[in-house]
This record gives sequence, structure tokens and C-alpha cells, in this order.
Amino acid sequence: CGTVPFSSYCSTICSDVGCNRIRRSFMLEELTAGFPILSCILFLPVAGAVVLWLFDEEDMVRTSALTIALVELALSVFVLLRFVPESAAMQFTERVQWIPALGISYHLAVDGISVLFVGLTAFLTVLVVVYSWDTIRHQVKLYMMCLLALETTTMGVFVSLDLILFFVFWELMLIPSYFLIKLWGGGAERHYAALKFVLYTLLGSVFMLVGIALLDINYHQWALLHHTEQAYSFDLLDLLRVPIPVSQQLVIFWLMFLGFAFKAPVFPFHTWLPDALLEGPIGMAVVLAGLKLGTFGFIRFSIPLLPDASKSETVVMVVAGLGLCAILYGAWMALVQADFRRLLAYSSVSHLGFVVVGLFALNYQGLQGSLLTMINLGFSTAGLFFIAGFLYSRQQTTELSAFGGMAKQVPLLATFFLIIGLASIGLPGTNGFVGEFLILLGAFKAKWWFGAVAVLGVIFGAAYFLWYYERSMFGPLGAAVKGTMSDLQPREKIIAVSLSVMILWIGLYPSPFLRIMNGSIQALVDRVQQETKVSLQDNRTGRGY
Repeated sequence: CGTVPFSSYCSTICSDVGCNRIRRSFMLEELTAGFPILSCILFLPVAGAVVLWLFDEEDMVRTSALTIALVELALSVFVLLRFVPESAAMQFTERVQWIPALGISYHLAVDGISVLFVGLTAFLTVLVVVYSWDTIRHQVKLYMMCLLALETTTMGVFVSLDLILFFVFWELMLIPSYFLIKLWGGGAERHYAALKFVLYTLLGSVFMLVGIALLDINYHQWALLHHTEQAYSFDLLDLLRVPIPVSQQLVIFWLMFLGFAFKAPVFPFHTWLPDALLEGPIGMAVVLAGLKLGTFGFIRFSIPLLPDASKSETVVMVVAGLGLCAILYGAWMALVQADFRRLLAYSSVSHLGFVVVGLFALNYQGLQGSLLTMINLGFSTAGLFFIAGFLYSRQQTTELSAFGGMAKQVPLLATFFLIIGLASIGLPGTNGFVGEFLILLGAFKAKWWFGAVAVLGVIFGAAYFLWYYERSMFGPLGAAVKGTMSDLQPREKIIAVSLSVMILWIGLYPSPFLRIMNGSIQALVDRVQQETKVSLQDNRTGRGY
């Protein structure tokens, strides 16, 4: 190890990951140092959206959008393949001063917490483009441009380490999201749903921005005291080196909590979600339900930056309590829904409750399970919204009264519906089981009654899905069911098979995904559990928390 650069870093972590892994990580740095791959991933979709403006023919627009999405997916897969697992290091780092006087930088990187979201975002975008191929028939060019712009802003949220850069992408997401819901939503209340989504998110963002400003002020006071050259910084890695008084941590935590809770959404800030998921297009519903941006904010910023506040008894009881309420409330509401999309909306609230409980169990299993569940929901919940789209294309509604006995006419659709649905309720062998099991294990370790209440959500989850599935797919053929109904079409098969492969892969062999996140999760746990503030070394040394 002493023969490679940064030998002090090597000797520090050699015992943890082994000499071969150290050499591999340095090879990775050398391979990626001259190629800003994260910037390419970040700006390729929006650049592609600009190119789409040049085309008028709809088929050319669709083909170009799919090509751009596939290239984006290929770059994301490359990052995943070259990512060094079992490491807490920030990798593929790009850092350039943006506004030096204010300490704002263009800082991109991924670690075990964020890298899987990059691949998931690119994967879902490809599927949304495929789904939209023949379901979006008006203003196709504008739709694809909004979709690609949404991909760029979402990627920006996951790869940004500077909080102002993160906030910029966080807010820019609202623009394509608003137009996607307003212009291509199928419901009569889509205008109201789009406006409600934007207003709720903006309200939370105001509080979050105040919290970010307080973090910068605290850094500035520390910088003056220690006579550092950099007077201001919004960079995550800089802020993590600076101690924050516990009382101030609590204030900042609740400010940032509101920003992330509205976007997640955490119960009781969830009221915009059923409207947006029901009134908006399927593509937008897939993004909203499949990418858990709010809970990502908790694990990326709130918990590591504010560890003493995060583990205070009041915060744990309040936030985890809201998560437990969401588990039961969402499941009970889903149980009585006759519309499948509204059922999925409340199901999403319930699943998000599991994620919140796991995060604020603040132990290894809880954090690991929550992060994996956030990824899993991108395949299961998003997959069920695709299924809802398939059903709607055949019956022009997702109301239960329009179904009944459909498995006889569309057996392939019914089969994939069942596979994805069983993953949603956590059947062993599917991805949902792995994540929920780890969350429950972490919840029982934190407080036994956390786990006891959360288990009820698993039971109710099975009840609302299986009851709806039985009534819609089995029994006598419903009177409203069309006499001749086609089974899955080729593009629908691509979507269903792709999602099912990922569901079964993670369910049967989750090790590759867990190894990617393990290093960062362990570092986060160590930071939270230590009594005194632990420094996060600059990523230029290659070290993590």
C-alpha cells in the first residue's frame, strides 16, 4: 500500500477493505479524473431536450428521446460498475468554485447512499419513455422535453454535495413537474393537483432554505474563530467538519425536516400526493412514487449534518411516531379505495412510513433497510403504476367496478400484476421482503414497540393488495369488462419483464446492492452513535465519514 499515492490514507483504511481494494480505488480515481462523467449524466438529458426542439416529426422525437434515455442509462450503469463497494468514500468527484465569495461550489460526487439512485432514475426514465410511446398523443415533443428536463433536475438532487446547488435542482424540479401534471394529466382536477403540488413543495422549501442559511452562518463563525481562508461554505463535506451546538442543531433540523417532509411526503404533509398521483400522467406518477427524494434528503443531509438533534429523544419519538402513523393510516385508507391509483397513492404513504421508521431507528439495520426500500419502491410501487396504466388503456378507468375476472382474458398482465404486487407487500423472494425485514429488525432493536406497530402495516398491506387483486382479476367476468381485450403488447412486456427481473434479482440475491451501500451506512451509523462530533475528511483524500 505504501507504494501508491496518499499512503497515509491507505494505511488508515487498509485494515478495513484490503490492499487490492485500495489499489482498485486509486485506479478508479485515475480513470475518472479526466472525464467528468457525473456532469455528463447530469446535463445529457436537458441537452437532449434542447435537441428535441429541432424535430417536428413525432416518431423522430420519440426515437431521439429513447436514444438519449438509453445513453443516460448506459453512463449510469458504467458508474455503478466502476463504483468501489464497501467504501464510504465520495467517488467520481467533480468540484469547481462557482461563487467563491459566498462559498458556493459546483460539487458533484456519489457514494453508497446516492449512487443507486442515479441508476434507478435513468432506468425509470427509459421505461417511462417506452410507456409513453403510444399513450401520449398530443404535444409529444413538449412532453418528452419536460420528461428529460425532469430527469436532469432529479439527477442533480442525487449527485449534488453543495447545498445551494442541491437546492437549485430541488426547486427546478417543480417546473417540468407542474407542466407534466397540468398538461398531460387525465383527471378533471389536474390543474388543481399541479398547483397544490407546487405550493406545498415551495412552502417546505422556504423552511429548508432558512436551515441551509443557518448552517452557513455557523460555518462562518467557526471560520472566523479558526482564521481559515474560506469564510463561507455550503459544501456538505466542509459543513460536516464544523461542530454545531445541540440547541442550534434542533432548530436547523426542524427547518430542514419541513422541507423534506413536504416533498417526501411524510404524514400529515401528504395531502398533495393522492391528488398528484391520481390526476397526473402515469409517467409523472412513476417518478413521484418511485424516487423518494424527501427521505433521501434525510439520510443525505439531515442525519449526518445534525447527528445530535437526529438522535434526541424528542426528534426520534416525533418523527418515528409520524412514520408509524403513516404506516397504519396509509394502509387503512388503501383498504377502502375503489380506484386503483388512489389505492397506490395511500399505499405509497404507508411504505414511506416504513422508510421513516427505519431511518430514525438510527442503527445499521434500520438505515440499511430504509435505503434499500427506497430503491425497491422504484421497482414495485412504480411498477404498479405502470400496471395501472396498462389497465387504464384497456378500460379507460382504474375503478374497481370496471374490472372482474380479467385474468381469463389477459393472463400475462395478471401474472406480472401479481409479481409486482407481491413485491409491494414484501413476499419472501422479492425485493420488498429484504428491505422491510431489515427495517423491522432495526425498529425492534431501537424500541420494541416501533417494530410491533410496524408489523401491523405489513398485515394490512397484504390485505389491501390481495383483496383488490382478487376482485379485479378473478371471479366471474365483470359486466363492464370489454368482450375482447388484448394481453400485454411488446412495449408493455419490456416494462413488465424489466421490473420483474429487478424485483427478483434484489429479492433472491441482494448482496451486490447491500455491498454498495454498506460502507456509507456504517460510516453514518458511527457518526450518529459517537458522543462528540466526528470530522468528515475532504473527499480529495478519498475518505468518507
